[in-house]
Amino acid sequence: MKSVRFSLFFMVLTTGSLLEPALSFGAASAPLELTLRSRTGDGKVAGMSDPLVEKKAAWDPKRTAVIICDMWDDHWCKSAARRVVELAGPMNAAVKTARFRGMSVIHAPSSVVNFYKDTPQRKRAQSAAFAKAPITLSTSERWGTAWCWPDTAREGTLPIDDSDMGCDCPVKCTIREAWTRQIAAIEIAEGDAVTDNGQETINLLAERGIENVILMGVHLNMCVLGRPFAIRQMVKAGKNVALMRDMTDTMYDPRMKPMVSHFEGTDLVVAHVERFWCPTITSTALTGRPAFRFAADQRKP
Repeated sequence: MKSVRFSLFFMVLTTGSLLEPALSFGAASAPLELTLRSRTGDGKVAGMSDPLVEKKAAWDPKRTAVIICDMWDDHWCKSAARRVVELAGPMNAAVKTARFRGMSVIHAPSSVVNFYKDTPQRKRAQSAAFAKAPITLSTSERWGTAWCWPDTAREGTLPIDDSDMGCDCPVKCTIREAWTRQIAAIEIAEGDAVTDNGQETINLLAERGIENVILMGVHLNMCVLGRPFAIRQMVKAGKNVALMRDMTDTMYDPRMKPMVSHFEGTDLVVAHVERFWCPTITSTALTGRPAFRFAADQRKP
């Protein structure tokens, strides 16, 4: 037994599986202990003053999937692209830990999944057995995929004005399709899947018996809410959904209402999600390390 444990320990160290962070072997298959944060209130616009509600939960890792939304290799907005680069390393560390603990990982770089057409990860999503969704999946199109538009019967107005598309560079960038694939800093491992399709996502989750979904990626006010594999559709499909709130960003320009900093704008959209859609967690639940913060966010934690 000692020799087996030593061999396992040596294998983990040499492959780097436990470098982010150092977990015990018992923790690998243990329930995922979460603090799910939600908000209550009666207004049509969620705010930071809405009361917080925290609930403890234990999710079975084998019944949990991580979905990575639109972490592309480039972006038409230079500021957004820089933040994705900064976010990618910490996100990869969190995803590695999720994988080690037995969670499924779905990479969803919308509109560029064809880059992976010959990979087993893409074929895995395409070949998953059909599973009838408990809802009618969205067929409305936007930005290269089906789209789940705001549900006015359920959610209030977004607390930020992103009608200018959210570029916060000093000089507005020209909108173009700058992305070709997922950013290379996020590893696509052997057992992962690649899709940007709602039905394929439902098929993968059903095939693996997954009831819990953790969303991370960009951009929260747009794709992380609206894509066919993202928050609105997964919640309506009856999944237990959580947003990893430190592993996201928004398209928001502080020159637009409510004229707060970019990071305060992101917090307002997080509050919107917590109020109207699903609870949030931080990457600490996976890594045991402090939550990620962008270097430019100089506010006190």
